[in-house]
Amino acid sequence: MEHLPIMQGSLYNYFLISIFLFCGFQEAESQKTVLQPRSHVPDKFVLSDPPIGLFGPIEISPSVVPRNPYPVEPLSPMYPSFPRTYEPVLTGKCPVNFSSILNIVDKTASDCSAPLAALVGNVICCPQVHSLLHIFQGAYSSETDMLVLHQTEADDCFSDIISILTSRGANSTIPELCSVKPSNLTDGSCPVKDIKSFEKVVNSSKLIDACNTIDPLTECCRPACQPAIMQAAFAISQSRNTNPKNSAIPGSATSVDVVNDCKEVVYAWLSRKLPLEAANTAFRMLSSCRVNKNCPLKFQEPSNVIKQCSDLASPNPTCCASLNTYIGTLQKQMLITNKQAINCAAFFGSMLQKGGVMTNIYELCDVDLKDFSLQAYGQQGVWCISFCFLYKVV
Repeated sequence: MEHLPIMQGSLYNYFLISIFLFCGFQEAESQKTVLQPRSHVPDKFVLSDPPIGLFGPIEISPSVVPRNPYPVEPLSPMYPSFPRTYEPVLTGKCPVNFSSILNIVDKTASDCSAPLAALVGNVICCPQVHSLLHIFQGAYSSETDMLVLHQTEADDCFSDIISILTSRGANSTIPELCSVKPSNLTDGSCPVKDIKSFEKVVNSSKLIDACNTIDPLTECCRPACQPAIMQAAFAISQSRNTNPKNSAIPGSATSVDVVNDCKEVVYAWLSRKLPLEAANTAFRMLSSCRVNKNCPLKFQEPSNVIKQCSDLASPNPTCCASLNTYIGTLQKQMLITNKQAINCAAFFGSMLQKGGVMTNIYELCDVDLKDFSLQAYGQQGVWCISFCFLYKVV
């Protein structure tokens, strides 16, 4: 009897161990169970097999991502939305293989994204659109030895370009937004159309050296590529002048139009000779230099600002509130660069002065250049502006 307690304890331990092993066996068996799909769950919602080993990546089939039944409402933040893409309907008459410039096409579609194009068109979208058209002409010339398209080809190719961009999420109003049309791909009034004639007239090596690598700090202030393009355009505009009467008047509207048309031919030749990315960088920079010269904002008559801000010697809450409200309407129009903001601030200041506001209300109301643009506290372009002021070429 003295050994009975020990026997009872051993039986008790054996009982606990049996329960533990039984539960473990059940758990191990449950892992091998194959789940049968329920009848109300669509077959396409299938998870991939679990990863093998510790800390492996969890893979989920794209079909698991839920589709939004209400397109007006945004998806969950876990699932970012992207512009809808689809296969474009092309004319089938454009002779250019778009695959050779697909990277530039995709960049243009991204820079001209449908929701943002109207706001960033002047600064981001349109420079890239013009660059795409120049590069497209270069791709065309590599197959035909012609630097320009015939009008019929231009119509078809331009339609295909816009269709492809739109199918990749770009805004469908690019032609109106950036003032581009099929004639941008033709020769216009430029007398030189083919590569052989172009290279007979233009110093090709000099043009490539000037535009092969553009300095983004100095090109808009102390240009190197722009004068080379202008010189080449002037040279080919005079090579086959069929109207000596107009050529004798250097400042005539006709001669200016011919030179401008020939500049497009120069761009086409450059895009043929330069590497794709180098050409795109150069053309965007030159386009940015051009748009920086003017203020793109539209100003309404600031009658209320003039009324509230005339004859001030110290900050006035009513004046500053009126000024901030007016500038707020300007901010909503589009994104502009710092250089454009300088031009816009100067133009608006002249409007106020003509209305009788002689006090520097920018200073009184603490208005800065950033207040004229959506970019708010961005610093893009500051160094170039400082450099331009340093050399007094703004």
